[in-house]
Formats: sequence, structure tokens, C-alpha cells
Amino acid sequence: MINPDYFFKFLKKNNINFFAGVPDSVLKNTKNFFSTINNKHHIITANEGLAVSACVGYHLSTNNLACAYMQNSGLGNAINPLISISHQKVYSIPMLLLIGWRGSPGIKDEPQHMLKGKITPNLLKLLGIKYCILNKNKDFYKLKKIISFAKRNKQTVACLIKKGTFESSKLKKKENVIKKTFIKRENFIEEMLSQINIKTKIISTTGFTSRELNQIRNNKKIKKGSDFYMVGGMGHSSMVALGASIKSKETLICLDGDGSFLMHLGAIASIAANARSNFKHILLNNFSHESVGGQPTNIEKINLKNLVKSAGYKKFYSIKNINETSQILKKFIKSKGPSFLEVQIKPISMQNLKRPKNLLTIKKKFMKSF
Repeated sequence: MINPDYFFKFLKKNNINFFAGVPDSVLKNTKNFFSTINNKHHIITANEGLAVSACVGYHLSTNNLACAYMQNSGLGNAINPLISISHQKVYSIPMLLLIGWRGSPGIKDEPQHMLKGKITPNLLKLLGIKYCILNKNKDFYKLKKIISFAKRNKQTVACLIKKGTFESSKLKKKENVIKKTFIKRENFIEEMLSQINIKTKIISTTGFTSRELNQIRNNKKIKKGSDFYMVGGMGHSSMVALGASIKSKETLICLDGDGSFLMHLGAIASIAANARSNFKHILLNNFSHESVGGQPTNIEKINLKNLVKSAGYKKFYSIKNINETSQILKKFIKSKGPSFLEVQIKPISMQNLKRPKNLLTIKKKFMKSF
């Protein structure tokens, strides 16, 4: 295993001192390092394309390499600026991509990661991005080689990191997760399932939200409503829900998370302009990227009511403690949408969470509900 503190010292020696990216489970042992540096040297971005763009801007002002970090599942978000801005045949702007390699060969992973993991090296080749794979300390010479190549040729390069490569950091991290935590996600989901109509449809975002919804249904034998679990596609749950709601006669609920919501924030304009009265948008807000290390999303800086109302949502509701959950949820469900409900939740998940299985069966069952 590689010590992440040593890794970042190595980058510093190579004059890489600015980082921008989206937190990732494979790279979660880097969070202590990032918590020790200020926002002049580190930006947590809403999506991977924004991370690349921030690194472009940093290079323009300093002539130095920056590092954009991400999971390989988010590489698609980064392709546009990588090709149309930083590519050698456009502005020729060098940077280092630090990529958590989910679904890497020989490591068992979830279906949505296995396909992307298999094609990740070929995707980098198609993009004209030289890369190295960092498995052990002896591989640092490979990293040194591609960094030198990036500087010399003014090109983007990448370093792939497999699951389990980074050991825990020994740096003392700053506690920066928001303390305003009120309701457990599982308690809210149980209350929601108890109140919805049997024909209500739910589309839930990737991560703990879909996993808890699925597990609560199985554990409690709750059959009200039909679910579609977004096991991948972070940031896209609300638009999938919008597309599904157009032809639905029943209430359709999008269960979103703050990281997902921010990733493609422009979706709210499309929802407000096109959603019918059956569309209900619930934001389960724990102010953090909970499933990949608890890094802050910075959503606390946004007035959500003003944001969604100005976009065109008809109603806004907010739940901040368990005692008001039932009453506000009833009003929200009965409201004529598009309606928005923020639920401030604790960054704590259920124990022994399982993942939804038999995805094609889940799809088939959901489609039969229309």
C-alpha cells in the first residue's frame, strides 16, 4: 500500500500544489490531506468537468500543473473540457488527473463499475492521455516520468489508483463537516413509505439513499409504491424522474442527495419548466459526500428556498427535526408540484447495508407500474 501523505509530498516536490475534484471512495484516504490545505490550493467541485476547468484556470494564472481528482465513473463529465479546452490541439494545457479506478481488472465490483473499469484505459488512450498505474512505491518513477512528459509537451496525463492502494493517512484532519444534523435517513424513508399511495413511483439517487430504500422495503415488507434505484449516474436522478413523470398519472418522487443535486444543478430549470403537478423532489441533505469520506459539499452556503423558487418550483418545504416530519411530509405529498422538500439528515447510514440486486428485474417491475 502507498502512504497518501508521501504521495502528496511527491507531488509537491514536482511543483503540483493545486487540487480540484469530486470526492471518491477509492481516493477517500486522501481526505485528511485535503482537509489540511485552504481553498487557495484546493476546491471540491460539483462535478468532474468543473474540476478540470478549475485546473485550466490555475495553469493560465501560474503556468504550473494542477491536479484534478475524480472517480473513473465521472471521467465522462470531464471529457468536454479535456477535449475542447485543454487538449494539445486546442490550448495545450497540461494537468495531472488522479483517477480512482473502480472496476479495475481482477477486483470485484458492482455492475455499473465493471464496464467503466474495463474501458477506462482505452478511454484515456482515445483522449490522447498518457497514464500510469500506481500500485506500489516502486511505481513512483512512472508517475515522475509522465509528470515530466506533461510539463515538456504541455499535455494532460493521468494516474490510475486501484481500490486499496492508499493506506490511511496519518495527517491530523480538520473537522469541517457541518454539525447541523437532525434526522436519520432511514427514519425519514420509513415515514415517507408509510404515507405514500400504493401507486406512487420513486426514483432514488445513487449511494446510500437507494441502498437504504431498498433494504427498508425488504426488511419491513413494505409494498406501497414502486422504486427505480439509480445505482450509478450520480447527478442524473432528478432528470430521470422528470422524464418518467411526464407520462405518469400518479405521484412521482425523486429522492436526491446534496452531492447529486449540486452535480448537475441546471436540472432544476428544466424541471420547473416542464414538470407536471405530480412531480415531487426530495433533497436528503447531510451537507457532505457521506459515502466516500464525509467531505463537505458546501451546500450550506446556498439558500435552497430562494434557489428553487426562483427556478420555478411552486412549493418549498423544509424538515429539520424528527417531530415535524409527519406533518410537513403530508403537506408536501398533497401539494401540486413541481414541489421541493429539503430534509436535513444525519451523515449516518444503516448498518450492514446491501446493494440492490437483479437490476433488470427492478427495471421490469418499475416499468410495469405505469
